[in-house]
Amino acid sequence: MMNKNLWLKIKESISSVLPISVVVLILHLTIAPLPLGTLILFAVGTPLLILGMGLFTLGADLSMMMMGERVGAQLTKSRRLTFLICIAFIMGVMITIAEPDLQVLAQQVPSVPNMTLILAVAFGVGVFLVLALLRILFQVSLSLMLVGLYLAVFAIAAFTSPDFLAVAFDSGGVTTGPITVPFILALGLGVAAVRGDAGSHDDSFGLISLCSIGPVLTVLILGMFFNAEGGAASSSAPAAVENAGDIFRLFAESLPHYAKEVLIALLPIVLFFLVFQLAALHLPKIQMIKISVGLVYTYIGLVLFLTGVNVGFMPVGNLLGAKISQLSYNWVIIPIAMLIGFFVVAAEPAVHVLNKQVEEVTGGAISRNSMMAALSIGIACSLGLAMVRVMTGVSIWYFLLGGYAIALGLSFVVPKIFTAIAFDSGGVASGPMTATFLLPFAMGACESLGGNMLRDAFGIVAMVAMTPLVTIQSLGAVFKLKTILAAPIAMADEELEIIEL
Repeated sequence: MMNKNLWLKIKESISSVLPISVVVLILHLTIAPLPLGTLILFAVGTPLLILGMGLFTLGADLSMMMMGERVGAQLTKSRRLTFLICIAFIMGVMITIAEPDLQVLAQQVPSVPNMTLILAVAFGVGVFLVLALLRILFQVSLSLMLVGLYLAVFAIAAFTSPDFLAVAFDSGGVTTGPITVPFILALGLGVAAVRGDAGSHDDSFGLISLCSIGPVLTVLILGMFFNAEGGAASSSAPAAVENAGDIFRLFAESLPHYAKEVLIALLPIVLFFLVFQLAALHLPKIQMIKISVGLVYTYIGLVLFLTGVNVGFMPVGNLLGAKISQLSYNWVIIPIAMLIGFFVVAAEPAVHVLNKQVEEVTGGAISRNSMMAALSIGIACSLGLAMVRVMTGVSIWYFLLGGYAIALGLSFVVPKIFTAIAFDSGGVASGPMTATFLLPFAMGACESLGGNMLRDAFGIVAMVAMTPLVTIQSLGAVFKLKTILAAPIAMADEELEIIEL
């Protein structure tokens, strides 16, 4: 049975990764030829990514989702508010410090010590995870919270360094990575399930969206005290590959590195759950075995995925961005980026976790396919706008203010669950593929065009996190309109049946 489930997950991974691989190959054969060594790295990295994603999604189903739901339910059942606040804050801080994508972002930001940035972001996530859980318990409107918090974000942004603006919004995306998303999503479901009223399903989403705001606020505040002008963002230029030995060496060096990184990321969650199991949960042995097997799948899958993406995909992204931006008709980078964005979102592991959970919670009313279509369209638009920024140097201010104004306005007219899912989707879509393929793509183009790396290339994660807020809520508006139009028809059918009787 397990082998059958794994094969199904791998087939899903192949269908997700194949389109972006074909796009890269077509670009290589036409307008942006890649060095042979870089192309081989990509070819070796792709099967690692496929196998890794398959193992990870299966492992998340078996372990992370169950752990999160059980912990969330137990925290709520305890009826001790102080206990819930303390545990939620500790969980938020621990998970964030261990998130691999945050470590990558911290190395890119000049003039701010890595640990200072990491601890500030972790504190923000911890505080906002507490707020998110309290919102579910006390049934506070998510739309009103989002409006108030984003008004505070943009007010503080007006007083911080412009170089920190894009990085701050990027930090909100990278903290909600493949490890944190399944656990936090399930935590919200567990808390909402114990509440058990009619609106609990609608409120079970929204944790990711609120947890993404905390890092933005803390990094913006850091920008008031640190000066970014003295440093420069580190380059994502690919390593030199001249022969098969270099290729083997790169993967051989990277595999242990990411094995250690993922172990450090997963260990706090596992230890916390074990303590919680002994102290309060007392799950039966068969469930603990199932969770343990799932954790092994999750670990191996994430190691393979990160190795394949970082070694195989990052150099390709950087070189493609640089080569296309050097063309005499370099405007073509905008539609190409949109095409890449449309397909690359399907290769984000946490997106599949979210889509599956949305379909289950809504009883199929919001299908995986409709979610994926809305996300793909949103990410395509965000990549097009990001390339406009890279080419013109237009401030990210204009895009963020306009995008969030539309998204927050829609939140008051669409069904509540669509707002919560939309704002969660923004954080989920901006995962490892964004940080290791799309960001290097933008950095390669920006460096080639002589732009400001911090202001023009950074912010792509923020753009990826913003556009799904509009597209998913637009899906909600269509869903609401269909419901309104279908109501008179259903009523007429009922009246006709009564007349016939």
